[in-house]
Amino acid sequence: MSILMSTTPFVHRNLPRLLLQAREAVMAHTRPSLREHDLSDQQWRVLRVLGEHGAVETGRVAREAFILGPSLTGVLARMERDELIRRSRDPEDQRRTFIEATARGKRLVKKLSGTIEAHYAWLEGSLGKDKLGQLYQLLDELIALEQPS
Repeated sequence: MSILMSTTPFVHRNLPRLLLQAREAVMAHTRPSLREHDLSDQQWRVLRVLGEHGAVETGRVAREAFILGPSLTGVLARMERDELIRRSRDPEDQRRTFIEATARGKRLVKKLSGTIEAHYAWLEGSLGKDKLGQLYQLLDELIALEQPS
């Protein structure tokens, strides 16, 4: 019987995989609440952006919610159909479209933010305020470091 030895040249752990695992671990607490309200992860990300910033230009929604243009078009169409958002053209530049949450969308943001903030409070209590702050700081530094110049 032979034991296969790893011949991989990798020295470091798989950071992208670890980040995905961390995302999935955190989202496991959020998804049940989203599903109760028939929201996808992408729809929640859009509502979260709108909840933080109010009316937002479509390109900014795409960037902040990390949704590619073609996918965003479908997500926004479903959200508009479900009366979660409304779209409007910029009166000064008809090429620009703004998105804002409807009253229904705002109620969902308010309701879900309580659940999500409770989970963050639990994380802070479990990790400690300093460690959670360090995690945020390290992630911000990593994102800035990896941004194209």
